[in-house]
Amino acid sequence: MRSYGYVTKGMLAISLLAGSIAEAVVVQDPVPYPEPQALDQRGEVSFIGYDDFQTFGTKDSYGEPAFMTELVKQGKLPPVAARLPKEPYIFKTDAMADGIGEYGGVFRMVTGGRPQGWNWMAGQAQGYGGVNYTVQECLTRTGPMFQVKAEELEPLPNLARSWEWSEDGHQLTMNLIEGGKWSDGNDFDADDIIFMWEDNIVDPNVPAPLNKDSLGKGTKLEKLDKYTVQWTFPTSFPKQYLHNMAAFQMCPGPSHVLKPEHPKYNPEATYNSYMNALGPDRLPWVSMGAWTAVEYKADEMIVMRRNPYYWKIDEAGNQLPYMNELQFKLSTWTDRTTQTLAGNADVSNMENPPVYVESLRQASRPDSPARLDFGPRTVGFEIHLNLAKAFGASSERDLAIRDLNRDPRFRRALSHALDRQAMGQSLVRGPFAHVYAGGTLPETSYFNKDSVVYYPYSPDSAKALFGEMGLKDRNGDGYKQWTVGPMADKTVELVLGIDNERPSDAILADNIVAMFKEAGLKIITQPLRATAMHTMTNSGNYDMVISRTERENVTPDTQYQFLAPMNLRSVRWHRGSSEYPLELLDFEEKLVSIVTALQATHDSVKKVELINEYNRIYTKNNYAIGLVAAPGALILNKRIKNASAGTPVLAYQWADGALVRERLWVPAEKQLNEIFPGVLPNIN
Repeated sequence: MRSYGYVTKGMLAISLLAGSIAEAVVVQDPVPYPEPQALDQRGEVSFIGYDDFQTFGTKDSYGEPAFMTELVKQGKLPPVAARLPKEPYIFKTDAMADGIGEYGGVFRMVTGGRPQGWNWMAGQAQGYGGVNYTVQECLTRTGPMFQVKAEELEPLPNLARSWEWSEDGHQLTMNLIEGGKWSDGNDFDADDIIFMWEDNIVDPNVPAPLNKDSLGKGTKLEKLDKYTVQWTFPTSFPKQYLHNMAAFQMCPGPSHVLKPEHPKYNPEATYNSYMNALGPDRLPWVSMGAWTAVEYKADEMIVMRRNPYYWKIDEAGNQLPYMNELQFKLSTWTDRTTQTLAGNADVSNMENPPVYVESLRQASRPDSPARLDFGPRTVGFEIHLNLAKAFGASSERDLAIRDLNRDPRFRRALSHALDRQAMGQSLVRGPFAHVYAGGTLPETSYFNKDSVVYYPYSPDSAKALFGEMGLKDRNGDGYKQWTVGPMADKTVELVLGIDNERPSDAILADNIVAMFKEAGLKIITQPLRATAMHTMTNSGNYDMVISRTERENVTPDTQYQFLAPMNLRSVRWHRGSSEYPLELLDFEEKLVSIVTALQATHDSVKKVELINEYNRIYTKNNYAIGLVAAPGALILNKRIKNASAGTPVLAYQWADGALVRERLWVPAEKQLNEIFPGVLPNIN
């Protein structure tokens, strides 16, 4: 059995037989982390070389949908050859599961998110669930890396078609696609990259998704010519920064649209007005993505139409995407799974364990319109305690909570208070969820069981640690009170933020409230929508939140900037500002040193040692308190072609970034009616 590129210990085997699920035995493992099981459900990944996936070049002729050719004849649209770059990005046919596709039809998705707006460079989210991946094209691409041979593993080209390192490794010259255009026909060039860097990432007043120090303190970027930029780094050959230049970090917005909204170029603008200048209803939006939004109805839908200037083609010269329309129904994350299983949507990342058993039953029916593929346990859940000393605090109570969160005894007590095995079975019955101590996820390539420091369920140990800290039940109500300081005699009450669009969060929160109560700690839950949670954690005004693990827990070697507080924004649960700089805990200083060493080494053996040491310090100090880990599953409608076998729900990116949706297609007889047939953004 061949292992996937992003795992080395096998995958989870899940039966599709409804009967076997119904009779599943409750798992009671004596060890927290079981050995990963062999893969017997999904097809194997077909590993390919770096150059087998894509190239750049020209064709003698180019193809497009018939309705676009008609618009060309009417003089409403330039010929396809004039709309493409000098050398378009070409997807290789051999890397496609089903080969050259057919034009037409609709790709349907459901998302539980809601768009804040289209100015992603200023930190606005487009609602996730695939929307962000659609509109944001970045310098490099990492999603499809799960399919690349291990010996050639590095980010793929994208807007940066190629790059060269200087002899000393301090300079990286990037060559951009030449002659590419935004969806409104304006030129894409180096000015867009410089605007993103200088007026967004480097500007301290813009909450950009990438902090400038994530690419090394003192890093500089300059324009060499219209299609060439050059990076200058303080360290030699920091090749890991190529990962930072993928989603959602180095993804330029159209400078010709955004410059007039920026305070640097418009004296009447403010940074707040700049950030919010492009609301979700400002359409059609301009992007480099395969589809561009043309219709938005709050809490109902987003409809996107093919970008007439999209810069990627197949080997036959057909301009992509194959499908004309992309529809997003704005609903809930649970409904996303329900609709996809029912055949009313085409793809879903299934990341909410409470629906797994019923989903397996439905997918096992012979007439099911969807197939369901499970992968490794890379969907983990943690409690993130706000470790900032004062950032976001607004009262004595907030400051007192921060002092608790920063006390290692308090974090260890919380870990002892959790019965993770019971929590996993509460989340989903059967062999799905397992104990997770936090940090590197067990079924991933860098995980070493010996690197984990695990604090097992022991309410008595939790109570003893609370007592050692001076937290006692002084009024007999079963909850701890402070005994000293400005909060003396007041009950220790923490607010737990949860994403109310994820059923798993509510179930985990109920467990946490009950288990912490047993140890004497009072917890109040605060359900919020994902965008509100995002805003709250960015502001630092919270006690603790349930968080789903991110890419750094799966592929830590590609996400260095998020592993430790390297800057004011790199760790989501320990942020700061110019007014409230980071006050690192002792073990955080060690984590920073480890990550600094990781960034400097190209020795694979040393890298493994450093990541395992990182995981040991992380789990020993309960940097984030792990709860449970479960597998994710990709649900895909059977009519969809070109979805690569074994596409993971989460590896180098979420599946939305790994599926390469511009290559997906549907046979003509199975294509669905479009809402806006014949419409092109900014054209008609």
